[in-house]
Amino acid sequence: MEKLQGLEAVSSTSPPSSSFASLRVYGRALAETHRRLGRRAGSVTTTYEEMTRLRARSGSDMARSLRWPDLVGLGLGGMVGAGVFVATGRAARDYAGPAIVLSYAIAGLCALLSAFCYTEFAVDMPVAGGAFSYLRVTFGEFAAFLTGANLIMEYVFSNAAVARSFTAYLGTSIGVDTATKWRITVVGLPDGFNQIDLLAVAVIVLISLCICYSTKESSVLNMVLTAIHVAFILFIIVMGFWRGDLRNLTHPANPAESPGGFLPYGVAGVFNGAAMVYLSYIGYDAVSTMAEEVRNPAHDIPIGVSGSVALVAILYCLMAASMSMLVPYDAIDTESPFSASFKGSDGWGWVSNVVGVGASFGILTSLLVSMLGQARYLCVIGRSSVVPAWLARVHPKTATPVNASAFLGVFTAAIALFTDLNVLLNLVSIGTLFVFYMVGNAVIYRRYVTVGSTNPWPTISFLLSFSFISLTFTLIWQFAPAGLVKAVLLGGCTVVAASVLQVFHFLVPQARKPEHWGVPLMPWIPAISIFLNVFLLGSLDGPSYLRFVFFSVFAVLVYVFYSVHASFDAEEKGDLIKVADIHVEERNCSDSGV
Repeated sequence: MEKLQGLEAVSSTSPPSSSFASLRVYGRALAETHRRLGRRAGSVTTTYEEMTRLRARSGSDMARSLRWPDLVGLGLGGMVGAGVFVATGRAARDYAGPAIVLSYAIAGLCALLSAFCYTEFAVDMPVAGGAFSYLRVTFGEFAAFLTGANLIMEYVFSNAAVARSFTAYLGTSIGVDTATKWRITVVGLPDGFNQIDLLAVAVIVLISLCICYSTKESSVLNMVLTAIHVAFILFIIVMGFWRGDLRNLTHPANPAESPGGFLPYGVAGVFNGAAMVYLSYIGYDAVSTMAEEVRNPAHDIPIGVSGSVALVAILYCLMAASMSMLVPYDAIDTESPFSASFKGSDGWGWVSNVVGVGASFGILTSLLVSMLGQARYLCVIGRSSVVPAWLARVHPKTATPVNASAFLGVFTAAIALFTDLNVLLNLVSIGTLFVFYMVGNAVIYRRYVTVGSTNPWPTISFLLSFSFISLTFTLIWQFAPAGLVKAVLLGGCTVVAASVLQVFHFLVPQARKPEHWGVPLMPWIPAISIFLNVFLLGSLDGPSYLRFVFFSVFAVLVYVFYSVHASFDAEEKGDLIKVADIHVEERNCSDSGV
């Protein structure tokens, strides 16, 4: 009898079994999905928990070995990659014309404002989770999971696209027809998925091995490759301004069929071009995922993130101007615009090969930084238990997230093996803009709302109304016929947006002030970032939205059928903070100065 009582005592104190222990147990868990969603979907963590208990779930710590020059180098390497070489030609020829320079400037401004939002979070909470962690401490687990899923999708697809473009540019630089010599065409598969690219797979595998080995050595390799690549970029700019003709900025090659002037497609074309070239700025958010490995986050992260975006914007505008001067916009090669600009030029055809070599270096640096970032995102998502926890492990010898790096490396290589570049580009853009939009909202909410002591509804009402006004402006811009009525409606939306923003600024006080670094001119800068991201989202095509909705629905199903139950189990076992303990954690956060 005493033995039986002892067994009952042990069973009562033992941790609860997993929701996935058996089909019967999983069935009972599914029956409780509604209750578990109510408990976990909106559950927020705290900065204190993200930086202590959750980070400890990775086992070993990541090495704090990076300084601001490393971050600037990683930002340059991550952004100045295939995007500018791939997207510029299509955007200039089909949308913006010579005003592609303005498109890059607008996209750069949008990226810089979003970078400010990322920087405030990264300085306040230097962990590797990036936007996933920022939204988890602000809007809760479900919003963070949906964002994290889109981030992983964005990274995997963009890296697969970039790896395939490496094959194309390397072939161009040495005069090889990539489609017939280096890719294997499989009969029977649909177009866009029927060319096997083994070289792209090899590049991804090699970079995966590199980032598993060491972050600092990866940074050094990136610095070397980026320095070489920037030298090629400067060469392209100098050659373009030297060999170019200002007449090409206003005169098309075929005036009978193509409109002339610096703005051949009007202001709308400039913004449509900006939405397309925004892909070229993807990469700076990967720098924020390195925050856990930065020696002095308060000093190094603002310089590294914002400084790299500003430098890249300048380089891109100069590159766009160079290309527009070299060749009329309606004669630009949409596949390899910079290389083709020099082909056929007497005595200057060799420059085309040099451009191909330079683009190849840029593609390698872009892949290196992006794969560093994607692994750290998945590592922190693993800490939250919404994906298997083994993905969160940090290897004690290399101090890198080896499991996440290897898993995503295999996944990326599988997609790069057969998926064409054009299938991936717009889906990447829409996922990125959605994440940046969410981070802009999160930085405002976090400044004006403190859990348990601040009424959140004034801030929520402002964010919803401002997003609605931004969407209304975008729909009018896209679909209303040109004329006085359209101008009045757009002007009215602008006045209403500014008024709502100013009223919120005066009536709602900030609940917290950043201790080290914060977004200036709050809430104006993040609000403008929200508007620009909504506006650029409205410039993308319909099929991109269908793919985005399909992927988002898939992510929601994964959360409902797996993630919410896994995180519920983790909470019951004490691995995650309980909702009722948030206020205690907030006090610990304040007392410890975290």
